[in-house]
Amino acid sequence: MARVFGDPIEVVVACGRPVEFTWRGRPHRVLRVLEHWITTRNWWNEQHTGDPFWENPGEREFWKVEASCGDELVLCELRHESAADAWTLSRRGA
Repeated sequence: MARVFGDPIEVVVACGRPVEFTWRGRPHRVLRVLEHWITTRNWWNEQHTGDPFWENPGEREFWKVEASCGDELVLCELRHESAADAWTLSRRGA
């Protein structure tokens, strides 16, 4: 079963898709993309915080990938916040 994290990650992108990411200091090589989808934030349900992100809520891009970390094969869900250009590991499972 996948565990939910929400940890920031560093991602290497090639040809518009993630090919490698580092989570908690451990490199993960993306072997294949299983799913890819884009959503918009529910900005109308959020309070204004003075954060510049509020002015441009942007989109959330999700990538469900199969990745290798050493000898371990894992399924991961990566999230990209376009407005902040920030990546997060949403879920990770075996």
